[in-house]
Amino acid sequence: MKEIFVSARTLPEAYHKAITALHDEGLVLTANDWNQSQKEVSMTFVAMEPLAEPRVSKLYIGGFREMQQYVMEILDGILDFKIGDGWDYTYHDRMVNFPLTGDPDTGQEAFDQVRFVIDELKRQPDSRRAVMSIRDNNVDPFSSDPACLQHVQYLIRDGALHCKVLMRSNDAPKASFMNAFAFVMLQEKIAAALGVPVGSYTHRANSYHAYSRDFGMLEQYAQAIAGKSVSEITYEYEDFFQELMEESVPAILAQVSELKKKIDE
Repeated sequence: MKEIFVSARTLPEAYHKAITALHDEGLVLTANDWNQSQKEVSMTFVAMEPLAEPRVSKLYIGGFREMQQYVMEILDGILDFKIGDGWDYTYHDRMVNFPLTGDPDTGQEAFDQVRFVIDELKRQPDSRRAVMSIRDNNVDPFSSDPACLQHVQYLIRDGALHCKVLMRSNDAPKASFMNAFAFVMLQEKIAAALGVPVGSYTHRANSYHAYSRDFGMLEQYAQAIAGKSVSEITYEYEDFFQELMEESVPAILAQVSELKKKIDE
């Protein structure tokens, strides 16, 4: 299986290198669970300065509203109520409400891993223990849609908070940039709680792939990366994309409220 490592200063540049490498070097093989084929590599892409501009790639499915909703799902859990109503989990719920067997002394049945990461790195800034586990072996081995995100580790080195993400599977053209962007937002939130700057972001996908139904999309992305300037395939986040995202919040919350009402009826 092809192992690829790419690194760049900004998040879009690192993502674009990953997409190009998948397009150029990925092996086509079967994806029988999905009745199609896929192009696949094992990919690690690193953004050394993930908050640097330009911060947003244009090469992903959706726009500012979809990005804002996904960030709110990861940071705020706006769709956690869907667990048990067609969803087995959300990343947010696994992060802040991970199920425990129960402490016989305290009766604790859930574990806030975000709080743990912050407390652990306040206790010992050079700790290697600030890890959030997302996979739940009480659920995922028996699910047709197990969590793709497996774990996230945070390390303070050289006075900055670095983030290391591991995914078992990652849809490259459709999901990986939104995943990375939201995980960087969470990294930024945790760094603020710790009073340290944001360091590098590392995104590891054991299976970084594009399905055959999306080969055309992968080709378009690769052509755009090769043939267009950085400014043509990226957005500035501050003073542009951020404002658009924030303006979409009321509409997102209204839509979520309507969905929740339908589930409660």
